[in-house]
Order: sequence, then structure tokens, then C-alpha cells
Amino acid sequence: MRHHRHARPALVAVAALAAALSCLGCKGKPSPGGQAPSATPVPLTPQAPQAPTAIDAQPPVTPPSKTSLIEDERNSISVFREVAPSTVFVTQRRLVVDRMWGTAVEVPAGSGSGFVWDADGHIVTNFHVVDNAQSLLVRLQGEKTFPARLVGIEPRKDIAVLKIDAPKELLKPIQVAPLREPLEVGQKAIAIGNPFGLDHTLTTGIISALGRQVEGAGGVSIRDMIQTDAAINPGNSGGPLLDSSGHLIGMNTMIFSKSGSSAGIGFAVPSTTIARVVPQIIKTGKAEQVGLGIQLDPAHRLERRNGIRGVIVMSVVPGGPADKAGLRGLSEGDRGLVLGDVIVGIDGTPITDYDALYNALDQKKPGDKVKVELLRNGQKVTVEVAVELIS
Repeated sequence: MRHHRHARPALVAVAALAAALSCLGCKGKPSPGGQAPSATPVPLTPQAPQAPTAIDAQPPVTPPSKTSLIEDERNSISVFREVAPSTVFVTQRRLVVDRMWGTAVEVPAGSGSGFVWDADGHIVTNFHVVDNAQSLLVRLQGEKTFPARLVGIEPRKDIAVLKIDAPKELLKPIQVAPLREPLEVGQKAIAIGNPFGLDHTLTTGIISALGRQVEGAGGVSIRDMIQTDAAINPGNSGGPLLDSSGHLIGMNTMIFSKSGSSAGIGFAVPSTTIARVVPQIIKTGKAEQVGLGIQLDPAHRLERRNGIRGVIVMSVVPGGPADKAGLRGLSEGDRGLVLGDVIVGIDGTPITDYDALYNALDQKKPGDKVKVELLRNGQKVTVEVAVELIS
């Protein structure tokens, strides 16, 4: 991580991007509703137990009653019972051609988690869980499995929306935390998902930090991510992160890890982002994005070549907001290209690259006016631009 607010660690997207786990060498039955890990269980007591002598015999231990559970345990149990039916297991499948026989076989290609968004059968998960999938399956609690179609994606937020045709009585939409209740560092965080294919697994922890900025699967950093120490492992991607009321506060997305398994640092896309983006995807198949009406080079080749900190305006869209505000793109001169405007700030926020520009405009609405700070012929200039939806 660079510093407290802007992290770009070696992150591991926590989808189980391998074939569904099978029970290799396991003599016992798989765990209910899931798949057993591939490692062979090793008994803790390899030798048969001997009958206790009169000296070491102990009275039987009475199992704890429900009344002996502490309040925190009762809360975790209650949240799991309430939200487990809203949590789903997402599997992607691909066709593999047998070269010898020339036949195509559909095989599991990866798995992750998700949650029921509404009674119409919309399922929310991570973009990286379904990326490049040829077909998708969604399994609800109770082993009911349905084919799913992709409604739309927002790679820059690592969000995808699926749709299944399931009876409404099997669908229990998740409850989103009220936006008026801000999250606090230290409050309880509960994760439900399908780590390593073991469906409906619960882990608990706390919110470790807020406002993290971490690079996502779409190549653009996701702002305001929630950091949690609740154990998140491969297969948890797309699963819900909940508060102690069982309300959705985030979607588990990635972990900071050198081993690929949980190291106590996980990140979740906040529910505020999910609640804004998902309805847009359901309505139009994509997330709304506003812009200035300019052409850019996201690779920043000119910026790097010339040591420029900012975003070069390559060209302006005729009749667009930037054109109306008088922004200037590159032009042809006698000795080659002539630099026009370089965007260095939006509403007082420094702009050093495309990532920063995207995030500065991310929550703006069509028609909102922003103050764009430019470098023009070596001089700082500020112009006002009304942003508009871009296709």
C-alpha cells in the first residue's frame, strides 16, 4: 500500500477460478450443500481410544444450551439464519472440445458467491466471477440450481448482475443497510459465501478501515472500499458483507494476500456503490457514466513521454460539453502535434491520470457543473463544464 488512503497491493480477486472442487481421496461424505476439499482428512486420533481407568474417568460433559450462548453468538446465528437464503453459489461453465473424439463437453470453470437482489430473480455478484463465462449456473440454498443469463456488468466497480427464472417463493432478496446510517471502524462485519466451493460458510470480524482505494478487476481503482478482517477466501467473491442487523453493507471482492488465502485483510465494494449501480444495470444493461465530451488516451503514452502529470485532452467531441466550454485538444503544427489543454484538477481534486479523472466524475449526474482546472500554454486556466451521459 502506498499510504493509509490509497492502496495498490498485490491483491487477489477471491473467486475460485478453478474447476469445481471434487472429493479426491476422501472416504467420508461431502459436507451438506457443498463440495469437500480435495485434501484427504487426517484423523486427529489415529489409534483407537482405550477405555478410561477408574483414575482418569471423567463425568460426561453437558453440551452448552442455547441459553448459555453469549449475545454476540446469538446475533451471528440470527444473521446467518436470516441471510443465508439470500446468498447464492455462482458457477461458470465452459465448453471443452475432446480432440480425440471431436465432442464438446461442458465443464465447471470457476465459482464464486452472490446474493438475491429482488423478487424478479436478479442476482448480484462480482464481475471477475463471471468474466469470460460461456454459461452460468446459480444455486440457491436448498440445492435448487437455475441457469443464469448475464444482464450487465460494471467492470470498473467489479459488479455484475445476473438473472434467473426461479419461483418467487424461493427468492429472498437481501436487505440493504440504510444509507443514512454511516459505517464505523470497529463495528461488527459478517461475511457469508462459498469459500473453496463450501457453500453458505459464515465468518465474522470487524470493519478495519473505511475509504480504501484499491485497484479492481476493471483496471480502475475502486474508491471507498471497506476493509475487514472477517476471513475471506477464494470463492467468497461476490458474497455479502453484513452488519449486525443482517443488512448488506458491502460485497466481498478481494483480499491482500501473498499466499492466496485469507490474511485478515479483505476488501468489499460498499453497498452505497452497489445500490447506485445495480438499478442502472437492471434498467439499461450498463452503468451510467458522465463525462466531459473529450477523447483521452487511457494508456497515457503522451503524458509519460513528455513527463506531464495530468490528462492530455486528445480531442473534443463537436457540440459536447468540453467543446462548448472552449477546451482545446491536440492540433497539427509545422513540426508535428501541438499540445492543447491538460486537465490537472476537477473541483479542487488533483487529476494526475485517467483513473483520478474517472473517480472525480464518478458520482456526478448529467447536467452537474464541475470546475475543470487546465494547463494551457504553461498557464493555469479554470473553466466550468456541465457533464453529460456518455455512451
